[in-house]
Amino acid sequence: MARSPTSALRHPRQPQLSRTQTLTDQAYRLIEEQIVTLRLKPGDVLSEQMLSASLKIGRTPIREALQRLAREGLITILPRKGVLVSDINPRNQLLVLEVRRELERLLSRAGAARATAEQRDRLEEIARGMDRTAKTNDAILFMRLDREFNALLIEAAHNDYAARSMKLLQGLSRRFWYMHYREAADLPLCARLHANQARAIAQGDGEAAARASEKLMDYVESFTRTTVSV
Repeated sequence: MARSPTSALRHPRQPQLSRTQTLTDQAYRLIEEQIVTLRLKPGDVLSEQMLSASLKIGRTPIREALQRLAREGLITILPRKGVLVSDINPRNQLLVLEVRRELERLLSRAGAARATAEQRDRLEEIARGMDRTAKTNDAILFMRLDREFNALLIEAAHNDYAARSMKLLQGLSRRFWYMHYREAADLPLCARLHANQARAIAQGDGEAAARASEKLMDYVESFTRTTVSV
């Protein structure tokens, strides 16, 4: 049965929002994080009015954020009925990974070649953050760094075609991880693998970045197979 998730929207660890973000970006980040971290669970029914009141963001940015989330498969918009948080289909996750593996390798090589100096500095910061996360085992911090790394990986590659495809996969991948990591994942290892990939891209080593990407995808696939009966 669908649930009312109003209380989930007032989580004490809500991220700080940059002034440079648009209201739509802010709405998207807040709602997406709560879906990915299962504070908004599959089957929860949402509404623009409820989200607008809870997040204190106008209904137009909320509507635009929901449209983006629908394109990414995290919600389903039901005309005249509301918005439904999408179910998780474990078997589909391996299909997601088939595509993600190829895109991740491509974006890693391209990012190593094309990243700006500012992007390389930020990648180094993310690598250090992931190293700290490996020591503290902080799942929420890992999720936030992972989201930032994914966004930066796309930006640094400067390939709009790959970017559009990758954006459709990232939220689904993070939500699947969050649902199962407690039972099957080695979070410190995964954080270190992310750190290696980010550092190789920052240093401009395309081959090392591609190898680091492959190692990360090997781990993610292994993790996924332990949670899915195929």
